[in-house]
Amino acid sequence: MNILFLCTGNSCRSIIAEAIFNTLASPEHHAISAGSQPKGFIHPRSLALLSRKGISTEGYSSKSWDSLPYTPDIVITVCGNAAGEVCPAYLAPAIRAHWGVDDPDKATGSDAEIDRAFETTYNILKIRIQALLALPLAELKGDPIQLQVELDHIGTLTI
Repeated sequence: MNILFLCTGNSCRSIIAEAIFNTLASPEHHAISAGSQPKGFIHPRSLALLSRKGISTEGYSSKSWDSLPYTPDIVITVCGNAAGEVCPAYLAPAIRAHWGVDDPDKATGSDAEIDRAFETTYNILKIRIQALLALPLAELKGDPIQLQVELDHIGTLTI
């Protein structure tokens, strides 16, 4: 199953989700990330966070959703609705879910407070991705209505 994590800038949340998913998933599942207005770079704090977690960032980049290498089965938007962000609307055929997470790039305060915002983003996404990977995905691929229910529920999980 192929997953697309989508946001606007593809610099923090979607990159972190892509890296977590690909680290935890079995080889038959793969994630990519993209943005509707990619910043063109991965936020340095995202790279530092993933490095601290022992997750390789080799091969990851901030990229547009206009140049995806394949059509995803599932598209998960990770924009933060509470911050009034407008998530990109992926219109091609796919199961879509929204897992809103505040943008750590918008965090303010001391370095420690900003790092904590990135850590919170990581922890929320990891919990949700672990829940996704615990699902019987091969079985649910044939039951898109139930898969949608599960994805919507996972999007409510928090730390």
